[in-house]
Amino acid sequence: MKEEEIVEVLKKDNEQFRRLYQEHRTLDNQISELNKKSYLTADEEVEKKRIQKEKLHKKDMIAELIREYKKTHNSH
Repeated sequence: MKEEEIVEVLKKDNEQFRRLYQEHRTLDNQISELNKKSYLTADEEVEKKRIQKEKLHKKDMIAELIREYKKTHNSH
């Protein structure tokens, strides 16, 4: 099963994955909005770094859920 297919299955069947995936997308959108600005204030720079760290953490959690899915479903 391809990773994209696993993502779709997990989005449908796993509440935790669905929540993480949506939060990751929301953070990505927030970063995109900040990147549209030609200048960021010091507070905005700090907020952007915080969002980037949080987004990376959620990406790691998503990757872990995908690995777990592969582990439990490839053994059949």
